[in-house]
Amino acid sequence: MSDVPGAPADLLRSLTRAERLLSRRLGAVLADDALTIEAWRVLCLLADGQGHPMSEVSAEASLPPGTLTKLVDQLVDRNLVFRRTDPMDRRRIRAYLTARGRREYARLDERVRASLAELGIAPAVEPADPAATEDLLATQLDVPQTNGLIKALDDLIDRLDPARRATPATRLAAATLLTPAPSPTRAY
Repeated sequence: MSDVPGAPADLLRSLTRAERLLSRRLGAVLADDALTIEAWRVLCLLADGQGHPMSEVSAEASLPPGTLTKLVDQLVDRNLVFRRTDPMDRRRIRAYLTARGRREYARLDERVRASLAELGIAPAVEPADPAATEDLLATQLDVPQTNGLIKALDDLIDRLDPARRATPATRLAAATLLTPAPSPTRAY
């Protein structure tokens, strides 16, 4: 830890420690189903139902292509994922969740959310009873605060990742945020 509060070393240490502890906790939840954190990342990405190119899955799951191929092969063997040729670009392969993969993802997502709710990080699946929902949220970290943390981390990633910075939409969004509001003009 640095002698200067807020030093870059403190940020790096805190982010690394939080990621390791969170991965360890979620890894224990997923271990009951013989899934790794990396497999969970893949399932989470594919859960939107859009199908994603393997190169995108590799980048989002933070896995080199060869490692991702082995992991997806395992998920295919378990009937959680399938691959198809991209209809728009026949050279690319897209990965999708199978029907069983969607069911498993939903079941595991509920378990992961419950584990995080125990920490007060994210709300669990909301109970049908509104009074129970209020009690649940009263014992957890404020949802806007959690969302603020996620947004702050996403903003940090956008600043650090050259690929994300380079997109026209990202540049436009950054320019919009950095452009000061016009000051009112005064008539003299």
